[in-house]
Amino acid sequence: MRTHDSVSILIFNSSRQCFVVVKQFRPAVYMCEVERHHPQLFQNQDKEGFSSLEDPLPAVVGVTYELCAGIVDKPHLSLEEIACEEILEECGYRVPVTNLKKITSYRSGVGVTGSRQTLFYAEVTDQMRTTEGGGQPEEGELIEVVEIPLEDAMKFAYDETLPKTMGVIFSFMWFQNNIAPKLLKNVKTP
Repeated sequence: MRTHDSVSILIFNSSRQCFVVVKQFRPAVYMCEVERHHPQLFQNQDKEGFSSLEDPLPAVVGVTYELCAGIVDKPHLSLEEIACEEILEECGYRVPVTNLKKITSYRSGVGVTGSRQTLFYAEVTDQMRTTEGGGQPEEGELIEVVEIPLEDAMKFAYDETLPKTMGVIFSFMWFQNNIAPKLLKNVKTP
């Protein structure tokens, strides 16, 4: 399978001291849950299949928490420009390219695609929010913007009941090691 490279962005709202992530339905995640709960549907693919499913799973089993992200499909734009477009479309924040910090790039989906993903960090404030976000419905996107308080981030990262991508876990850990110590230095004690 061949796919586009992509960008993802760890967004930290310094006004609210929270991470901004997205929550969206992923058909592949839903299908994996259907197979886990109803393996018989996949054993006899030539028979009735899903039409025989009397109790379908709710769509929520296919919902995951993710970093704001998007595919690299505009050759006239830099990775940073694409990342800024995605932040505005999905989360509603207008971020200048100069506010992005590249964290790293890596191979994602190596078992299937091997595409490259570049991870950025963006710090935003409430004043930078110009829209509600939510993605582009005309492209089939139905995205919910979610705020994760800084003090709950690591608990969230390790909570297996909240389905999330590895990018969320990795980026929260990166933040704890690289940004959080600087935040603590800037906090004045009485």
